[in-house]
Amino acid sequence: MKIGSFETENNIFLAPMAGVTDSAFRRICRRYGCGLVYSEMISANAMHYGDKKTQKMLHFTPDEYPFAVQLFGSEPDIIAEAVKTVSFTGASVIDINMGCPAPKIVNNGEGSALMKDLIKASKIIEVAVRVSDAPITIKCRKGWDAEHVNAIEFAKMAQECGAAAVAVHGRTRDQYYSGKADWDIIREVKRSVNIPIIGNGDIFSAQDAVALQAHTQCDGVMIGRGAQGNPFLFRQANELYNIGEVLFYPTLEEKISVLLEQVEYMIAEKGEHIAVCEARKHAAWYLKGEKNSALARGAVNMANSYFELKKILTSLLY
Repeated sequence: MKIGSFETENNIFLAPMAGVTDSAFRRICRRYGCGLVYSEMISANAMHYGDKKTQKMLHFTPDEYPFAVQLFGSEPDIIAEAVKTVSFTGASVIDINMGCPAPKIVNNGEGSALMKDLIKASKIIEVAVRVSDAPITIKCRKGWDAEHVNAIEFAKMAQECGAAAVAVHGRTRDQYYSGKADWDIIREVKRSVNIPIIGNGDIFSAQDAVALQAHTQCDGVMIGRGAQGNPFLFRQANELYNIGEVLFYPTLEEKISVLLEQVEYMIAEKGEHIAVCEARKHAAWYLKGEKNSALARGAVNMANSYFELKKILTSLLY
Protein backbone atom coordinates (compact mmCIF):
# COMPACT_ATOMS: atom_id res chain seq x y z
CA MET A 1 0.00 0.00 0.00
CA LYS A 2 1.36 3.44 -0.94
CA ILE A 3 0.93 6.44 1.33
CA GLY A 4 2.33 9.32 -0.64
CA SER A 5 5.88 8.27 -1.57
CA PHE A 6 6.03 5.65 1.20
CA GLU A 7 5.11 2.03 0.51
CA THR A 8 4.15 -0.23 3.42
CA GLU A 9 5.14 -3.87 3.81
CA ASN A 10 1.50 -4.90 4.09
CA ASN A 11 -1.84 -3.25 4.73
CA ILE A 12 -2.39 -4.20 8.39
CA PHE A 13 -1.54 -1.42 10.81
CA LEU A 14 -1.44 -0.83 14.57
CA ALA A 15 -3.73 2.01 15.64
CA PRO A 16 -2.34 4.75 17.88
CA MET A 17 -3.59 4.20 21.44
CA ALA A 18 -2.73 6.41 24.40
CA GLY A 19 -1.06 4.42 27.16
CA VAL A 20 -0.76 1.33 24.97
CA THR A 21 1.30 1.80 21.82
CA ASP A 22 4.59 2.69 23.47
CA SER A 23 7.94 1.67 22.03
CA ALA A 24 7.90 -1.74 23.71
CA PHE A 25 4.54 -2.75 22.27
CA ARG A 26 5.36 -1.32 18.85
CA ARG A 27 8.49 -3.48 18.68
CA ILE A 28 6.52 -6.62 19.49
CA CYS A 29 3.82 -5.82 16.92
CA ARG A 30 6.40 -5.22 14.20
CA ARG A 31 7.94 -8.61 14.95
CA TYR A 32 4.58 -10.29 14.40
CA GLY A 33 4.03 -8.68 11.03
CA CYS A 34 2.42 -5.30 11.61
CA GLY A 35 2.94 -3.28 8.42
CA LEU A 36 3.04 0.11 10.13
CA VAL A 37 3.06 0.95 13.84
CA TYR A 38 1.80 4.25 15.21
CA SER A 39 3.04 6.12 18.26
CA GLU A 40 0.76 7.09 21.08
CA MET A 41 -0.98 10.43 20.53
CA ILE A 42 1.61 13.16 21.04
CA SER A 43 0.57 16.66 22.00
CA ALA A 44 1.88 19.38 19.70
CA ASN A 45 1.36 21.88 22.54
CA ALA A 46 3.43 19.76 24.93
CA MET A 47 6.19 19.60 22.35
CA HIS A 48 6.01 23.38 21.93
CA TYR A 49 6.55 23.89 25.67
CA GLY A 50 9.38 21.35 25.88
CA ASP A 51 7.61 18.80 28.07
CA LYS A 52 10.21 16.15 28.96
CA LYS A 53 7.78 13.22 29.07
CA THR A 54 6.57 14.12 25.60
CA GLN A 55 10.12 14.39 24.31
CA LYS A 56 10.76 10.82 25.48
CA MET A 57 7.77 9.65 23.44
CA LEU A 58 9.68 10.71 20.32
CA HIS A 59 12.32 8.04 20.86
CA PHE A 60 12.19 5.12 18.41
CA THR A 61 14.35 2.02 18.13
CA PRO A 62 15.58 0.55 14.82
CA ASP A 63 13.25 -2.45 15.08
CA GLU A 64 10.16 -0.21 15.08
CA TYR A 65 10.77 0.98 11.52
CA PRO A 66 8.71 1.80 9.59
CA PHE A 67 6.65 3.83 12.03
CA ALA A 68 4.16 6.69 12.05
CA VAL A 69 3.98 9.48 14.62
CA GLN A 70 0.54 10.77 15.52
CA LEU A 71 0.15 14.37 16.65
CA PHE A 72 -2.84 16.16 18.09
CA GLY A 73 -3.53 19.84 18.51
CA SER A 74 -5.73 22.65 17.25
CA GLU A 75 -3.34 25.49 16.40
CA PRO A 76 -1.93 25.35 12.84
CA ASP A 77 1.35 27.13 13.71
CA ILE A 78 2.04 24.83 16.65
CA ILE A 79 1.16 21.76 14.58
CA ALA A 80 3.58 22.97 11.89
CA GLU A 81 6.34 23.35 14.46
CA ALA A 82 5.67 19.84 15.79
CA VAL A 83 5.69 18.36 12.28
CA LYS A 84 9.11 19.87 11.62
CA THR A 85 10.44 18.36 14.85
CA VAL A 86 8.93 14.93 14.17
CA SER A 87 10.56 14.88 10.75
CA PHE A 88 13.91 14.38 12.49
CA THR A 89 12.74 11.08 14.05
CA GLY A 90 12.74 9.34 10.69
CA ALA A 91 8.98 8.77 10.74
CA SER A 92 7.68 7.33 7.47
CA VAL A 93 4.28 8.94 8.07
CA ILE A 94 3.06 11.82 10.23
CA ASP A 95 -0.58 11.47 11.26
CA ILE A 96 -2.82 14.14 12.73
CA ASN A 97 -5.55 12.98 15.08
CA MET A 98 -8.96 14.44 14.33
CA GLY A 99 -10.97 11.62 15.84
CA CYS A 100 -10.10 11.18 19.52
CA PRO A 101 -13.33 11.32 21.57
CA ALA A 102 -11.78 11.92 25.03
CA PRO A 103 -13.40 14.91 26.79
CA LYS A 104 -10.07 16.47 27.82
CA ILE A 105 -9.01 16.43 24.16
CA VAL A 106 -12.32 17.54 22.68
CA ASN A 107 -12.80 20.34 25.23
CA ASN A 108 -9.58 21.90 23.93
CA GLY A 109 -10.92 21.91 20.39
CA GLU A 110 -8.69 18.98 19.46
CA GLY A 111 -9.34 15.43 18.28
CA SER A 112 -12.86 14.82 17.01
CA ALA A 113 -13.86 18.41 17.85
CA LEU A 114 -12.11 19.31 14.58
CA MET A 115 -14.76 17.37 12.67
CA LYS A 116 -17.12 20.21 13.62
CA ASP A 117 -14.75 22.86 12.28
CA LEU A 118 -13.65 21.94 8.76
CA ILE A 119 -12.14 25.38 8.18
CA LYS A 120 -9.71 25.01 11.08
CA ALA A 121 -9.07 21.36 10.21
CA SER A 122 -8.22 22.33 6.64
CA LYS A 123 -5.76 25.00 7.80
CA ILE A 124 -4.02 22.45 10.03
CA ILE A 125 -3.71 19.92 7.21
CA GLU A 126 -2.50 22.50 4.69
CA VAL A 127 0.25 23.86 6.92
CA ALA A 128 1.34 20.36 7.97
CA VAL A 129 1.61 19.24 4.35
CA ARG A 130 3.53 22.38 3.45
CA VAL A 131 6.29 21.88 6.04
CA SER A 132 6.56 18.08 6.07
CA ASP A 133 8.93 15.86 4.13
CA ALA A 134 6.91 12.79 5.18
CA PRO A 135 3.35 12.09 3.99
CA ILE A 136 0.66 13.67 6.18
CA THR A 137 -2.32 11.48 7.02
CA ILE A 138 -5.48 12.10 9.03
CA LYS A 139 -7.44 9.93 11.45
CA CYS A 140 -11.11 10.81 11.86
CA ARG A 141 -14.44 9.32 12.87
CA LYS A 142 -17.78 8.79 11.19
CA GLY A 143 -18.81 12.19 12.51
CA TRP A 144 -19.63 14.04 15.70
CA ASP A 145 -22.97 12.33 16.39
CA ALA A 146 -25.81 10.63 14.50
CA GLU A 147 -27.13 14.00 13.31
CA HIS A 148 -23.71 15.15 12.10
CA VAL A 149 -22.20 12.35 10.04
CA ASN A 150 -19.67 14.07 7.78
CA ALA A 151 -16.83 11.61 7.19
CA ILE A 152 -17.26 11.84 3.42
CA GLU A 153 -17.12 15.63 3.39
CA PHE A 154 -14.21 15.52 5.83
CA ALA A 155 -12.20 13.06 3.72
CA LYS A 156 -12.79 15.11 0.57
CA MET A 157 -11.52 18.20 2.39
CA ALA A 158 -8.44 16.31 3.64
CA GLN A 159 -7.68 15.14 0.11
CA GLU A 160 -8.00 18.65 -1.30
CA CYS A 161 -5.64 19.94 1.40
CA GLY A 162 -2.95 17.43 0.47
CA ALA A 163 -3.44 14.57 2.94
CA ALA A 164 -1.90 11.36 1.61
CA ALA A 165 -4.42 9.04 3.31
CA VAL A 166 -7.30 9.07 5.78
CA ALA A 167 -8.10 6.50 8.46
CA VAL A 168 -11.80 6.32 9.29
CA HIS A 169 -13.14 4.88 12.54
CA GLY A 170 -16.72 3.78 11.93
CA ARG A 171 -18.19 5.35 15.06
CA THR A 172 -19.27 8.88 15.91
CA ARG A 173 -17.66 10.81 18.72
CA ASP A 174 -20.84 10.37 20.77
CA GLN A 175 -20.47 6.59 20.58
CA TYR A 176 -16.92 6.57 21.94
CA TYR A 177 -16.24 2.82 21.65
CA SER A 178 -19.75 1.54 22.29
CA GLY A 179 -22.12 -0.08 19.84
CA LYS A 180 -21.05 -1.50 16.52
CA ALA A 181 -18.67 0.22 14.11
CA ASP A 182 -20.34 1.28 10.87
CA TRP A 183 -18.32 -0.27 8.07
CA ASP A 184 -20.73 1.13 5.46
CA ILE A 185 -19.49 4.68 6.08
CA ILE A 186 -15.92 3.52 5.47
CA ARG A 187 -17.03 2.04 2.14
CA GLU A 188 -18.79 5.29 1.21
CA VAL A 189 -15.71 7.34 2.05
CA LYS A 190 -13.54 5.01 -0.04
CA ARG A 191 -15.85 5.53 -3.02
CA SER A 192 -15.74 9.30 -2.62
CA VAL A 193 -11.99 10.02 -2.72
CA ASN A 194 -8.90 8.95 -4.62
CA ILE A 195 -6.39 8.81 -1.76
CA PRO A 196 -5.99 5.59 0.27
CA ILE A 197 -8.56 4.94 2.99
CA ILE A 198 -7.72 2.90 6.08
CA GLY A 199 -10.63 1.21 7.83
CA ASN A 200 -10.78 1.10 11.62
CA GLY A 201 -13.27 -0.34 14.09
CA ASP A 202 -14.21 -3.76 15.50
CA ILE A 203 -11.26 -5.79 14.25
CA PHE A 204 -10.72 -8.46 16.87
CA SER A 205 -9.68 -11.39 14.67
CA ALA A 206 -7.97 -12.12 11.38
CA GLN A 207 -11.40 -12.86 9.94
CA ASP A 208 -12.58 -9.39 10.98
CA ALA A 209 -9.64 -7.74 9.21
CA VAL A 210 -10.33 -9.58 5.96
CA ALA A 211 -14.08 -8.98 6.25
CA LEU A 212 -13.68 -5.24 6.79
CA GLN A 213 -11.52 -4.85 3.73
CA ALA A 214 -13.81 -7.01 1.63
CA HIS A 215 -16.87 -5.04 2.75
CA THR A 216 -15.41 -1.57 2.33
CA GLN A 217 -12.73 -2.11 -0.36
CA CYS A 218 -10.50 0.08 1.82
CA ASP A 219 -6.78 0.09 1.14
CA GLY A 220 -5.66 -0.87 4.63
CA VAL A 221 -7.00 -1.91 8.00
CA MET A 222 -6.04 -0.44 11.36
CA ILE A 223 -6.29 -2.60 14.47
CA GLY A 224 -6.77 -0.93 17.84
CA ARG A 225 -8.27 -2.65 20.88
CA GLY A 226 -8.11 -6.03 19.14
CA ALA A 227 -4.31 -5.89 19.34
CA GLN A 228 -4.22 -5.25 23.09
CA GLY A 229 -2.50 -8.29 24.56
CA ASN A 230 -2.68 -9.88 21.12
CA PRO A 231 0.16 -8.74 18.83
CA PHE A 232 -0.16 -12.22 17.31
CA LEU A 233 -3.23 -10.94 15.45
CA PHE A 234 -1.01 -9.27 12.86
CA ARG A 235 0.63 -12.56 11.92
CA GLN A 236 -2.75 -14.30 11.81
CA ALA A 237 -4.28 -11.60 9.60
CA ASN A 238 -1.33 -11.78 7.21
CA GLU A 239 -1.69 -15.56 7.02
CA LEU A 240 -5.37 -15.30 6.22
CA TYR A 241 -4.73 -12.67 3.54
CA ASN A 242 -1.81 -14.53 1.95
CA ILE A 243 -2.66 -18.23 2.21
CA GLY A 244 -6.37 -18.22 3.02
CA GLU A 245 -6.17 -19.72 6.51
CA VAL A 246 -4.76 -19.03 9.96
CA LEU A 247 -2.04 -21.47 10.94
CA PHE A 248 -0.50 -19.74 13.95
CA TYR A 249 -2.11 -19.78 17.38
CA PRO A 250 0.11 -18.81 20.32
CA THR A 251 0.45 -21.14 23.26
CA LEU A 252 0.18 -19.83 26.81
CA GLU A 253 3.94 -20.26 27.09
CA GLU A 254 4.50 -18.03 24.08
CA LYS A 255 2.07 -15.41 25.36
CA ILE A 256 3.90 -15.22 28.68
CA SER A 257 7.31 -15.16 27.01
CA VAL A 258 6.30 -12.28 24.73
CA LEU A 259 4.64 -10.38 27.58
CA LEU A 260 7.77 -10.66 29.72
CA GLU A 261 9.94 -9.51 26.84
CA GLN A 262 7.63 -6.53 26.36
CA VAL A 263 7.98 -5.68 30.05
CA GLU A 264 11.77 -5.90 29.77
CA TYR A 265 11.65 -3.36 26.94
CA MET A 266 9.42 -1.16 29.10
CA ILE A 267 11.86 -1.37 32.02
CA ALA A 268 14.74 -0.28 29.80
CA GLU A 269 12.66 2.65 28.58
CA LYS A 270 10.80 3.77 31.72
CA GLY A 271 12.37 2.14 34.75
CA GLU A 272 11.17 -0.89 36.69
CA HIS A 273 8.52 0.74 38.91
CA ILE A 274 6.61 2.45 36.10
CA ALA A 275 7.01 -0.54 33.80
CA VAL A 276 5.65 -3.06 36.30
CA CYS A 277 2.67 -0.82 37.09
CA GLU A 278 1.87 -0.37 33.41
CA ALA A 279 2.39 -4.09 32.77
CA ARG A 280 -0.65 -4.95 34.89
CA LYS A 281 -3.16 -3.99 32.21
CA HIS A 282 -1.08 -5.68 29.50
CA ALA A 283 -0.97 -8.88 31.55
CA ALA A 284 -4.76 -8.84 31.89
CA TRP A 285 -5.09 -8.54 28.11
CA TYR A 286 -2.54 -11.25 27.32
CA LEU A 287 -4.10 -13.71 29.78
CA LYS A 288 -7.73 -13.13 28.84
CA GLY A 289 -9.49 -16.43 28.37
CA GLU A 290 -6.69 -18.52 29.82
CA LYS A 291 -7.23 -20.94 32.71
CA ASN A 292 -6.79 -19.33 36.15
CA SER A 293 -6.36 -15.93 34.51
CA ALA A 294 -8.57 -14.16 37.07
CA LEU A 295 -6.40 -15.36 39.97
CA ALA A 296 -3.26 -14.47 38.07
CA ARG A 297 -4.52 -10.97 37.33
CA GLY A 298 -5.17 -10.39 41.00
CA ALA A 299 -1.64 -11.48 41.88
CA VAL A 300 -0.12 -9.45 39.04
CA ASN A 301 -1.87 -6.33 40.33
CA MET A 302 0.00 -6.77 43.62
CA ALA A 303 3.42 -7.28 42.02
CA ASN A 304 5.97 -4.55 42.72
CA SER A 305 8.97 -5.89 40.83
CA TYR A 306 9.82 -7.67 37.62
CA PHE A 307 10.98 -10.68 39.66
CA GLU A 308 7.55 -10.98 41.31
CA LEU A 309 5.75 -10.47 38.01
CA LYS A 310 7.79 -13.14 36.26
CA LYS A 311 7.29 -15.60 39.11
CA ILE A 312 3.52 -15.17 39.01
CA LEU A 313 3.28 -15.52 35.25
CA THR A 314 5.59 -18.52 34.93
CA SER A 315 3.65 -20.30 37.71
CA LEU A 316 0.74 -20.55 35.25
CA LEU A 317 2.80 -22.97 33.16
CA TYR A 318 3.11 -25.64 35.85
